[in-house]
Amino acid sequence: MFTHNLDPVLFNFGFISIRWYSLAYVFGILIGWWYGRLIILKKSNIIQNSLNLKTFDDLITYLIVSIIVGGRVGYVLLYNPKYYMTNFIDIFKIWEGGMSFHGAMIGVVIGTYLFSKKRNIKCFFVLDIIACVSPIGIFLGRVANFINAELIGKVSSVKWSVIFPTVDMLQRHPSQLYEAFLEGIVLFFILNFIIFKKIYKIGTCSYLFLILYGFFRIISEIFREPDKQIGYLFNILSMGSLLSLFMILAGIIIFNYLNNKNEI
Repeated sequence: MFTHNLDPVLFNFGFISIRWYSLAYVFGILIGWWYGRLIILKKSNIIQNSLNLKTFDDLITYLIVSIIVGGRVGYVLLYNPKYYMTNFIDIFKIWEGGMSFHGAMIGVVIGTYLFSKKRNIKCFFVLDIIACVSPIGIFLGRVANFINAELIGKVSSVKWSVIFPTVDMLQRHPSQLYEAFLEGIVLFFILNFIIFKKIYKIGTCSYLFLILYGFFRIISEIFREPDKQIGYLFNILSMGSLLSLFMILAGIIIFNYLNNKNEI
């Protein structure tokens, strides 16, 4: 058993504070940017369009905006619409927290599609790269969730349970770390093993990311408390599980689409 006493603020200069959660976003993007460039260099043999390092660098701005806007809008619409209907100005207070992974993912897909159309490059290969680097940011984000003592797990008596004093004094599953392991480490190694295979079909990592992340998230949700303002939908599913089911369905649809086009 571990009693959580971690401070979500790394440095506090009075007029400004540096939080672990903010650093997770910053380093997730920077490391993902660097690693994405590495994938492009390694897989240059299958790039049959204008995607190059300079183009990928230009994409990063699109992705940053897409993550922030998509993540915030997704949270507002899916997780707490009643509150923000009466507190509209709070929508823009992103420093107070409240981001949705599924919203950010939709934002990234839309942003990548628009960028690809504008630059006339193959969208699925760009999405493949994003799929392979995303687990880096997901891992750092879930560790930051643990440090923040948020998205807590269900009450448990397992030996590795954690007490979050800022929440209550009950022993709980460290569900944030379960997600960091499954959605971050395991997903990263699976997707990157596949994309670096000698023979790779464009689009594979895109649909596998949707299917595998959705599957891992549903497993993690079993050990995680549902959002208080929502609870369980139909007395069975958390919002995260429901959205992850749609992710799995979308992955299967993309697989069939590419299969019918003989692209896999």
